Amino acid sequence: QVQLVESGGGLVQAGGALRLSCVVSGTDLSINSSVNSMGWYRQAPGKEREFVASIKSADSTNYADSVKGRFTISRDAAKNTVYLQMNNLKPEDTAVYYCNFFSLRARVGWGQGTQVTVSS
Repeated sequence: QVQLVESGGGLVQAGGALRLSCVVSGTDLSINSSVNSMGWYRQAPGKEREFVASIKSADSTNYADSVKGRFTISRDAAKNTVYLQMNNLKPEDTAVYYCNFFSLRARVGWGQGTQVTVSS
């Protein structure tokens, strides 16, 4: 059974920074493999969950337009962990942030996520 546990959220003022972590366990598949591209997603109150960032084979990355230049996704294979460095945070970034496998074939159930609140 694959487990994904997000952490690192909190309350920060606009312009501040946070680093989110997603620890993956319970699988023999590497989060750095070509079939285990990872992604970060977020859901604000009253809104649908949306894509934020992904990291794929050869560590290629992709970002939603709303976070380009501010967020950086990365991974540490030794720790089975995916990170999301969030800089210059804006109130619009307030949401619950989730990690998951990017490929729908590898996707597992959504966890509890980690709350990010940005005050103006």
